[in-house]
Amino acid sequence: MNTSSQGSPIPTDVWDQQEMRDALARREISSVYRLLRRHGVSQRQIAALTGQSQSEVSEILKGRQVMAYDVLTRIAVGLGVPRGYMGLAYDETTAVRVAASADPPHPEEDESVKRRKFLAHAAAVTVGAAVFGADSGSWVSHPTQTPAPTQTPAPGRIGMTDVRQVEAATRALRALDYQYGGGSCRDAVVAQLSWGQQMLGASSTDVVRQRLYVALADLHNLAGWTSFDTGLMDSARNHFGQALDLAKQGENEALMANILYRMGRVYLHQNAPDDALKVFQLGQLAAQNSGSELAVGILCANEAWAYAKMGSDEQALKLLGRARDEFSRANVAEAPAWAKFFNEIDLSSMIGTVHTELAQTVDAKYTRTAIPALSKAINNFGDEYARSRSFNLTSMAINHLLEGDIDHGAKVGRQAVDLSESLKSVRTKQRMEPLRQEAEKRRNNPEARELADRVARFTGADTAA
Repeated sequence: MNTSSQGSPIPTDVWDQQEMRDALARREISSVYRLLRRHGVSQRQIAALTGQSQSEVSEILKGRQVMAYDVLTRIAVGLGVPRGYMGLAYDETTAVRVAASADPPHPEEDESVKRRKFLAHAAAVTVGAAVFGADSGSWVSHPTQTPAPTQTPAPGRIGMTDVRQVEAATRALRALDYQYGGGSCRDAVVAQLSWGQQMLGASSTDVVRQRLYVALADLHNLAGWTSFDTGLMDSARNHFGQALDLAKQGENEALMANILYRMGRVYLHQNAPDDALKVFQLGQLAAQNSGSELAVGILCANEAWAYAKMGSDEQALKLLGRARDEFSRANVAEAPAWAKFFNEIDLSSMIGTVHTELAQTVDAKYTRTAIPALSKAINNFGDEYARSRSFNLTSMAINHLLEGDIDHGAKVGRQAVDLSESLKSVRTKQRMEPLRQEAEKRRNNPEARELADRVARFTGADTAA
């Protein structure tokens, strides 16, 4: 038997043995405990490490399931399990073990397979199946990142003030993301999440714990969004999955809807509108269950975008109409922070975006609606929404090129690049690819040619010969 570290009775290599890794991935704690017993770890030692009574450990060994997120986290921390191995929070220990592992890597999964796995997990959570079932977490891909410094010890007991601090930090970091891009704050979000996640192991009242679930769900939601914005797709999927689980634990359907809307946007970005639509439709179920007109409206607008990408103008326009109706009934002032961004300006932005997509996939006539809607959004987005403004300038430039107003389209396109160069967002570069393509089609015009070359330099795309 290998020696254990720091006086622990558990061998140092036990967590990386395949049978144990499989049990951890399935969160089968009874199997984990049985494997530990094989390595000579007694029930009494397991109880002491996890803070459970010996009778609880005995019941688990006999097959009692462990479902609660906080209990799973406490077990992971107590035993020294890298929490990422259980699909919990990704932590520095997991990062070190994954980076240093001598095992051959698993074959890289196709992105479509990852999308289906996330969709299956999201469906299981949204329609009411057990959140922590046998396959829960199997879709998680562990991002590679530099290990963080040793964590500050978490308090033994938390109150509402501690939860409010998490919520305040999330609001502040979200504002940085909107203004400067995910690259400006993602590391801070992950660091805050590392601290907040430890709070799950602290004692609290039921009311505090439920609000903590929601606060951490939204922080994971922001971690997923900033990961997406910096091009870390597996990390985004991981965080959105954790967010969905925690929002379910916190019984907050409106937040579940928001998480699914954001994951659907990842799939739209990957040009997988059919998969995006499925995720949006799951989000729509949660939105309707929540009773939030704003949540329903956000999902309708994004479903419209998916249909536009698929060239279905009738469905896209129908859903845009419903989004307008739902928004007109919504009380934006009382909306939670994660949904409050969607105001009249953002609705105009979505109308312009959907019609831009239809102008490219169906008929250029849709530029006539896209341009005024985008103009309204561009003129009203303040400096705090610089990334949204850059997206809209890119769409506006595309519309002018489609209309044949090449000089003005090139001028707006240059404005989009100027603004995007100040942002730490991979997504702004990737969203410019359709603009580059439209400019390339008109390369005989010197303004279009200069724009195509400049966008190519900015995004790293190949220029035309």
